[in-house]
Amino acid sequence: MTVTPIALNRVDWHSLADLSLAGEVLSREQAHAVLEAPDTDLLDQLAAVYRVRRHYWGNRVRLHFLLNAQSGLCPEDCHYCSQSKISSAEIEKYPFMAQEKILAAAERANTLKAGTFCMVISGRSPSERVFGEVLDAVRQVKARYPMKICACLGLLDETQTQQLAAAGVDRVNHNLNTSENNHGNICTTHTFDDRLATLQAVQSTGMTTCSGGIFGMGETADDMIDMALALRRLAVTSVPLNFLIPIPGTPFAGRQALNPRQCLRILCLYRLLLPSQELRIAGGREVQLRQLQPLGLYAANSIFVGDYLTTPGQAAQADYAMICDAGFVLEGPDGEIMEPPMAG
Repeated sequence: MTVTPIALNRVDWHSLADLSLAGEVLSREQAHAVLEAPDTDLLDQLAAVYRVRRHYWGNRVRLHFLLNAQSGLCPEDCHYCSQSKISSAEIEKYPFMAQEKILAAAERANTLKAGTFCMVISGRSPSERVFGEVLDAVRQVKARYPMKICACLGLLDETQTQQLAAAGVDRVNHNLNTSENNHGNICTTHTFDDRLATLQAVQSTGMTTCSGGIFGMGETADDMIDMALALRRLAVTSVPLNFLIPIPGTPFAGRQALNPRQCLRILCLYRLLLPSQELRIAGGREVQLRQLQPLGLYAANSIFVGDYLTTPGQAAQADYAMICDAGFVLEGPDGEIMEPPMAG
């Protein structure tokens, strides 16, 4: 009988987890090894990465609820986005929502046990009128519900971020989306430095920052690594990791989807490079991770419940079942453990 020898260059994934837990930064060679590992190593990778996740987050999963409060009509040319000026995608377009609709969405978010209500508007940056309406909406939601509020409003300056903080916004989202080197391939109407300036304006107020990216846009492994290192340098608090949905009518409509194992390796890398941050499996998880979604929770500790900006998400009850069946529990806005509604 012929015995196949064990590969001598096999990576010890637990040693990488030890480095991460010790606060060390993986070398570029080690980061490449995570992304380029064979499928046969995937479960070993996840087991090692889960040690890091468990150290900081236990077996808890946070839920976020996303509201597209103003849709379409955006002057930017982000190639992945169905709301951009260069998109011909058939989406619903509307100005900033009436307050009663926002409050109804907040009520649904609270019912679904979301710890964070994420209010998003399309556009480069809010007009003075829209910004005032956002502030009013924040105050009203904050007065009625115990959820934290995250606002995603495009490019912001320090005066605007100070007003958001005073109104009760807990966190501002502004994604880097990709590496500095790759940014020009996905958007030309604003720069990577513009995005950095917004995040720095948010941090100057004491609010926490939410920033992540999108994978599957033609980026290289080095782009993925560079973005993670940029987020680490910025010390962002929350990191949404999106997987591209190639929406018809956008320039990236023909992009080939990542396979679920690639997505899991990306989540593993980001947990090792961002060990203490909240990692959220965001847009595209249902499309790209497919049947392997539960395994993503061994690296990430947060998901969106409900729909995304212009694409539908998985039913909330399916998310609860996925979380509970995998042995995880829901975490509320203040860290308390919550029972999922109508849990079976």
